[in-house]
Amino acid sequence: MNSKGYFDDVSNQWDTMRQTFFSDSIRETMCEVAQVKEGATAVDIGAGTGFVTQELLNRKLRVIAIDQSREMLNALEQKFGSSGEITCLQADAYTLPLESESVDYVMANMFLHHVENPGQAILEMTRILKSGGKLVIADLDRHEYEFLRTEQFDVWLGFDRFDIRGWLANANLSNIKVDDLNEQCCCDSCESCGSAAINIFIASAEKSSI
Repeated sequence: MNSKGYFDDVSNQWDTMRQTFFSDSIRETMCEVAQVKEGATAVDIGAGTGFVTQELLNRKLRVIAIDQSREMLNALEQKFGSSGEITCLQADAYTLPLESESVDYVMANMFLHHVENPGQAILEMTRILKSGGKLVIADLDRHEYEFLRTEQFDVWLGFDRFDIRGWLANANLSNIKVDDLNEQCCCDSCESCGSAAINIFIASAEKSSI
């Protein structure tokens, strides 16, 4: 099984599972860091069942929710599909089905550690941002909890913040910030007595005006 298969399988349980991993304050902080504005367009990359999407809709943004898992998107559509302010698209990290410089914000929560090539994914997120648009990423610091690789199919065991800065700089983004979110992602192993408590960082950057 790979990451996509895992999320297909847990899509009906994900909202309950996610509540044990981290709090709602993450999405609130992401929106505050981005200084989102009502009526703007935001992309939720790795949207899952709509954790970040819900906050964006609450703040009256138009949302494009993108995920590789059709089952996750189905669950998201069941919750928010009646809203005319949301579009759901199934796609991978490297070929986002959106025009260049077409959106105001890109959000990626707990997405990057499921991607084989984070630097390439960040380049693609940057491509769709308008000049002056903002990218906000929340993800895990580097850790050694191997069971997350085997049980949840994480590709990366978190990241060094230096590498995150480097990928953002390589995408020619400006005003780069990588800060501690003052929160941990907590998860118990299903197959052992192990449990994880991992610090979460929040990174933000802006696409420079040409």
